[in-house]
Amino acid sequence: MALPDTPVLNPGVRKREVLGWAMYDFANSGYTTVVLTAVFNAYFVGVVAGGEAWGTLAWTLTLALSNVLVMLATPLLGAWADARAAKKRVLAITTVGCVLATAALAGVGPGSLALAVVAIVVSNFCYAVGEQITAAFLPELARREALGRVSGWGWSLGYFGGMLTLGLSLGYVLWAQGQGLPATHFVPVSMLITAGVYALASLATFALLREHARPQPEAQAQLRGATAQALARLRHTWKEAARYRDFRWLLACAAAYQAGISVVIALAAIYAAEVLGFKQTETMALIFLVNIAAAAGAFGFGFFQDRIGHRRALGLTLWGWVGMTALAVVATTPGPFWAAAVLAGLCMGSSQSAGRALAGLFAPPAQLAEFYGLWTFATRLSAIAGPVTYGLVTWATDGNHRLAIGVTGLFFLLGLALLRQVDVQRGQQAALAPKA
Repeated sequence: MALPDTPVLNPGVRKREVLGWAMYDFANSGYTTVVLTAVFNAYFVGVVAGGEAWGTLAWTLTLALSNVLVMLATPLLGAWADARAAKKRVLAITTVGCVLATAALAGVGPGSLALAVVAIVVSNFCYAVGEQITAAFLPELARREALGRVSGWGWSLGYFGGMLTLGLSLGYVLWAQGQGLPATHFVPVSMLITAGVYALASLATFALLREHARPQPEAQAQLRGATAQALARLRHTWKEAARYRDFRWLLACAAAYQAGISVVIALAAIYAAEVLGFKQTETMALIFLVNIAAAAGAFGFGFFQDRIGHRRALGLTLWGWVGMTALAVVATTPGPFWAAAVLAGLCMGSSQSAGRALAGLFAPPAQLAEFYGLWTFATRLSAIAGPVTYGLVTWATDGNHRLAIGVTGLFFLLGLALLRQVDVQRGQQAALAPKA
């Protein structure tokens, strides 16, 4: 990844550190691509749950349980990491946890519901905490005026990591199907491939990325032996509405639009299989195309959003998401659904990159991990609301996936309405103002 000579990095930050930081997006993207989006979700519904009507709802409730744990834990972990300057240490622990839990999915087969639920809950929890900690490094690496570009580099490289993992898994699936082997054989192997790529690629992050923060003795004293005090610190941050109100509006906006994105990530393969009759290899090829579009969107849009402004850029992508859901609802043949998938990919990389960059602008420099903990809290809330809403709609309507994806479009419209309340200049000024 070549970085331009223009001053986009903070003083003392080396280019190789940015590469190491971006390599974590490369490492963990295979988890969401293969486990949550392309392979294991459909396997959970069709094989583990035996194709029963409750399968989709059970999958969404499993993700919801994991995300509830994330919501409860990440603000405290963020505050602890800030106080101890231990973001890299927390990242290492959650990486090991996600890799081991993903490997455990290789032991899941028909009827192994308990093992599947536990492994998904643990792996998704560790993945989400790692995402929060990785995002908290961004403002330490990039200048504030270049957050969009650097964030886009990470997202785009991440999608190539997802494509590598998915490509290796797809190659094995095609070989296994040629040998007449069933899904109970090739899906477990795909889980081992995913865990292996995650583990190997993340080594670059731990070798190249440095911890730039310094321990905060006062915060450590508050945290030491007093979890309640740490949570009180977070409650105090949340209550500073007059000072950080744009950050709070952004959190509400993110909770809305990320609910829709969470549906696409968690249920796209199920929708393709249940509504349009896609086979496993067709679904994997579809998700591969989505990742190509997402990589292009994240990288190209990173430069574009720094020019036109993160708020306007995010608004454009949300309108794109509205168009995507409309295409998916009316699609009766594979063609329009493939077009919707490409549009989803373009919007996915750019919207997530723009949101992460805006959060970096609004976060006080001394509380990066803590504020990104609140950001993760909001996105995990959305990861509960979106998929569970989808699951409840399909369960209540006896499997009407078209109606469920139509309801998903409302989350993006709500995100657009909330985004209108965000004032970028005011939010930056609040973040940089000295504390009273």
